[in-house]
Amino acid sequence: MLLEVNHLKTEFQLKHGTVKAVDDISFSLNKGEILAIVGESGSGKSVTSLSVMGLVQEPGEVTGGEILFKGEDLLKKNKSEMQAIRGDQISMIFQEPMTSLNPVYRIKDQIMESIMTHMKLSKKEAWERAVHMLDIVGIPSPAERAKDYPHQMSGGMRQRVMTAMALSCRPELLIADEPTTALDVTIQAQILDLLYHMREKFNMAVLLITHDLGVVSEAADRVIVMYCGKIVEEADVRTLFEETMHPYTLGLLRSIPRLEDESEEPLYMIKGMVPNPLKMPTGCAFSDRCDKCMDRCRREMPELIERNGHKVRCFLYENEPEEAEKHE
Repeated sequence: MLLEVNHLKTEFQLKHGTVKAVDDISFSLNKGEILAIVGESGSGKSVTSLSVMGLVQEPGEVTGGEILFKGEDLLKKNKSEMQAIRGDQISMIFQEPMTSLNPVYRIKDQIMESIMTHMKLSKKEAWERAVHMLDIVGIPSPAERAKDYPHQMSGGMRQRVMTAMALSCRPELLIADEPTTALDVTIQAQILDLLYHMREKFNMAVLLITHDLGVVSEAADRVIVMYCGKIVEEADVRTLFEETMHPYTLGLLRSIPRLEDESEEPLYMIKGMVPNPLKMPTGCAFSDRCDKCMDRCRREMPELIERNGHKVRCFLYENEPEEAEKHE
């Protein structure tokens, strides 16, 4: 087991109340595995990744649980110990490459800084490695492009630079936060293919944060679906798509446009909005948007239960399987 997260809680203490961005979640990630975390904006995906990296900023704070990386709790590491781990054993591709890359430094300087810090190489060796990494991620004329500034590159190129930077020290765990957002379909496919190739090349685990189930179907081995800070469903990717259980996951899948669909009806849309995190409803957070909502759902929060390795947080599956079939 490379990464094991147990009962993680991350909260933001705001003027008008407390936001439970990550509310008691647990999951694990094996070496060489790609685990996707999906959900709408505000579901807690990115805060989960930032909690693992130790990058949650005030007024946010990890208030409970443990994050075990190779058996050691990252939450017990001090600032210097986490700095030694970040960029070396654990790396992250941030959501927006244009704001993540420093606009006043050349590409080579930003990649070489990480290499020289963690691998203790000379400037010449760091330069050679930086060029090599740019070549690996598919940037043409890497020695020339390494001298460019971020604004001189396209969005796809900048995303490749972020990937090269994250992989430069050959991390054991790569966290990719929305790595294909705002990219056209062709570049999306190239980035996903690159991540898959790097996983195979370095036997690296990948925690993929995304809202796009199309991306998940192409890249992931297992999937976690989050809603309002909680895990509502977890399964291997094939099971999730073929035997969807939670109404929220079903709504996300039904919202995907399909070329073979010749219906003239409007594309399905989950009704309502994600609730205000400062005014969370009693019971299941999805109850007001759920087509299968029962009275009990508005009063109680269902537990995350497991059926044949498939986890779901829904009262429809709490009793016998026949109970769920009545509501299908």
